Amino acid sequence: MSVATSQAQVYLRLVQQLRPIWRSDQALPAKIQRLLASERRFGSRDRRLYRELIYTTLRYLPWIEPWLEREPARAAKVAAWLAAATRDTRAYRAEICGDWPVADSLAARAKFLEADPAALLPAWFSDECPVVFTPAELSAQLARAPLWLRLQTDDEARVADEFDQKAWRVTPSPALPSAWKVLDEADVTQSVAYAKGLIEIQDLGSQFVLESIGVEPGGRWLDACAGAGGKTLQLARLVGSDGAVTAHDIRPEALDELLDRADRAGLENVQTVASPSGTYDGVLVDAPCSGSGTWRRSPHLKWTTTPAAVAERADLQRELLARFSAHVRPGGLLAYATCSLSRRENEDVVEAFLLRHPDFRREKLARTFGFTTASEAITILPARHDTDGFHVALLRRR
Repeated sequence: MSVATSQAQVYLRLVQQLRPIWRSDQALPAKIQRLLASERRFGSRDRRLYRELIYTTLRYLPWIEPWLEREPARAAKVAAWLAAATRDTRAYRAEICGDWPVADSLAARAKFLEADPAALLPAWFSDECPVVFTPAELSAQLARAPLWLRLQTDDEARVADEFDQKAWRVTPSPALPSAWKVLDEADVTQSVAYAKGLIEIQDLGSQFVLESIGVEPGGRWLDACAGAGGKTLQLARLVGSDGAVTAHDIRPEALDELLDRADRAGLENVQTVASPSGTYDGVLVDAPCSGSGTWRRSPHLKWTTTPAAVAERADLQRELLARFSAHVRPGGLLAYATCSLSRRENEDVVEAFLLRHPDFRREKLARTFGFTTASEAITILPARHDTDGFHVALLRRR
């Protein structure tokens, strides 16, 4: 038995262990990680190979899952053919599916497999975001999400020199030059630049959220749903040393991590609070959501998210937006953001808020990054700039 044939059998064993939960368990990535870590005979390259094959299976689940029952060997071949060509998959793919044609587009893959591209997203989501079913956006959903960095220093040459020494290739975003896409399989957390807080890992779409608002230097902002603080740190850079950012989250451990990251970056204008008080020049409500904007990065969410879950999130988002809007000073800004592409979590939430809060009005965004808008809000779709998906709306208190 060849090495690749043996690897195919291991792949099939792994996916059969995950199969009972991959349409129901939102914690699936952690379980995949534990499953791969439990295989002590795996080296790091083995784990990267099987991780890529498993995530390819989740991306293309309706095309692969039926073969697991009736012809497992074909399921393994389809998964290998659809997997990204990386240094860890190249030899495996050459042996398992080297006799199949190269297909560079989703349409070509669908034609060869006689499969339906639209089946690769849940049918119910077409009512939430029909544009994501168009060819360009659907193709983006099936591509591996890139690693984006945000420069947290004005001395970009210092970061570039280290990356050059490590032979890590990067390219700045044409839309936002301080955002760098990493082109190689690189663990940037092992760099001096990361250790000294000169870079942060943050998706370009996430960076667009605050850049679209036009945050003024010197302002006082509340990040009301800060989490571990990716946007908090970006906000702190934007307001500068004359401004201040207060971060709030219901999870103390997330705020502890945020403070560690702020300290690493040398940002002294960040503080955390268990319960916000007073008013601010601006309030960011980056609300918990269904995460449909992250489906290309977390493909299991396509199959574990339900319309009922979206409705529950929308209820929570309306509550959070109403609660934290009280902390916006007269004339101040209220920014609402999600990493969702769902109409019910985005446009509908803002519209419901405005109906109940006539003291707020829509405010024009400073930048739209090429996305059209009719309501002073943008939905950041993945295909245009190779990002995750986000929505951001800006409101001003009268």
